[in-house]
Amino acid sequence: MASRLNPYLTFTGEARQALEFYEQVFGGELSLNTYGSFGQADNPELADKIMHGMLETPSGFTLMCADNPPGMAPPAEHRYSISLSGDDDTELRGWWEKLSAGGSVSVPLDKQMWGDVFGMCTDRFGVPWMVNITAPQGS
Repeated sequence: MASRLNPYLTFTGEARQALEFYEQVFGGELSLNTYGSFGQADNPELADKIMHGMLETPSGFTLMCADNPPGMAPPAEHRYSISLSGDDDTELRGWWEKLSAGGSVSVPLDKQMWGDVFGMCTDRFGVPWMVNITAPQGS
């Protein structure tokens, strides 16, 4: 297997809902492992929370998530954005519509001074996304 870089998101109890949402957005195969399935079934606060979840999409994306276990400091304020880019206008606009629904848009998806269509939004789980649709060559 080649090396790859994957976003790994940490949530405070919403990892399952977030991954199921991203599965609806991107499609693909979802794998969810709870803390309970790895020996912590006797802890009702933790048993159904996600210890490790992974979504592998038909487009080759891999997104991983987990719930922060009790006793650990909550995740720090976001210092990242997840960027989606390419030249498939229909696919990227479709993802934008789904990701921004129920969230907030900080930069509307629109043509920018560099020629591409670009937008920034935060989804309903508080995850920031950037979408860049590359302008056709010669435009």
